[in-house]
Amino acid sequence: MITRNEEKKFGTLIVTGASRGIGAAVARLAGERGFPVAVNFTKDEAAAQEVVRHIVASGGQALAIQGDVAREEDIVRLFETAERELGPIYGLVNNAGITGGVARVEEVSMESLTNVLGVNVIGSILCAREAIRRMSLRHGGTGGAIVNISSIAVRVGGANEWVHYAASKGAVDSFTIGLAREVADEGIRVNAVAPGLIETDIHATNGMPDRPERMAPAIPMKRAGTAEEVAEGVLWLLSPAASYTTGTILEIGGGR
Repeated sequence: MITRNEEKKFGTLIVTGASRGIGAAVARLAGERGFPVAVNFTKDEAAAQEVVRHIVASGGQALAIQGDVAREEDIVRLFETAERELGPIYGLVNNAGITGGVARVEEVSMESLTNVLGVNVIGSILCAREAIRRMSLRHGGTGGAIVNISSIAVRVGGANEWVHYAASKGAVDSFTIGLAREVADEGIRVNAVAPGLIETDIHATNGMPDRPERMAPAIPMKRAGTAEEVAEGVLWLLSPAASYTTGTILEIGGGR
């Protein structure tokens, strides 16, 4: 385990979509381990402030920052605010993502596709751009780490639910590998975590509150995972323990 004292030497960690689910779990754990955390949210300020309160209560430092990662101006403001209020940027967790709803491919609308790609793909790339401009040795930074949140849906395809979402996460995987190789000698490591079936509100939001229980028998471990289990993988990839790990897609899916 990486202790608070060991991680205090690092700078600010930006976690997008950190007001709930996996993002909130990552932000809380990072704060507990000593990272100043920028808790990004789009709409639910109350939930984001609750994450901040948890981090502060554990002795950490955090700030809730509103911003839609589908909007370039919001992304730039997010990074500028985090850097100004919390200090130099050390890391980015590209967690913000949407499914676009449950639909077969012949039912998917242009609006849904545009939204999914705008948040999951374009948003992740633009956030990484801003992080690199601040962290890269090439730009006078001191290095850092980026973790993109992908999905096991890339491998299983999401048929009859969200093939469009799986395709967007496939783009995230390709981006992770390419970017990792591009900035490997600039002090930046880039990896991804691909969660499997995880107990979060994403299922209820998509009208399938019973999905974790329904799908659990098909998982080798016979259960859904937790957001906290995913967060542990993310924090490992951000830590010195993963110092020689880059361009890796870490699956956390109970053997699926």
